[in-house]
Amino acid sequence: MIKALKNINIIKAAIIAGCFFVGSCANNFQQVRDLGRKKEGRDEAYTVTAYMSEGAKQKAKLTAPFMTQSLTDTAKMIFPKTLFVEFYDDSARAESWLFAKYAIHYINLGKVLLHDSVVVYNVKGDTLHTDELWWDRNKQIFYTDKNVHVLQNGTNLRGTGLLSDQAFKDIKIFHPTGPLTVQDSTLPDK
Repeated sequence: MIKALKNINIIKAAIIAGCFFVGSCANNFQQVRDLGRKKEGRDEAYTVTAYMSEGAKQKAKLTAPFMTQSLTDTAKMIFPKTLFVEFYDDSARAESWLFAKYAIHYINLGKVLLHDSVVVYNVKGDTLHTDELWWDRNKQIFYTDKNVHVLQNGTNLRGTGLLSDQAFKDIKIFHPTGPLTVQDSTLPDK
């Protein structure tokens, strides 16, 4: 009888211990599933200042209050709280400036998508306003297919679509709208 009681107590202890181990080994199904998923690498930076150079010459200075960088298949830097860029000529003199409230730099493509209150201006005072603008760093051009407003030589130009060099000297509006001032014609007077 004593041996039987001992065996019952051992069985009870084994059952209680087994319940403890089974209960402690439970996993959250979502946590187990997340272990197999790729996680996006993300860096953050505050008070950003970056210099861009080409051929040992400084070409631009970028400043932004905040930046995130995601390290996914399409590596990109996001500037969600404004971006300001100062572009330099070959003599390191500022020749044009750019401002946007939001920007995404697609690193591998060498392109930057600028959104929301985009303004580009140069030393002559020529100014571009648009809601969206692409900047191709490799080709050193700006372009958009959105509405644009350009103030150039005291003339207001409006239209849809634009292509310009980075210095904002050679500006082409693809679909101009509104009144345009045309310079003197080469036709002789009657």
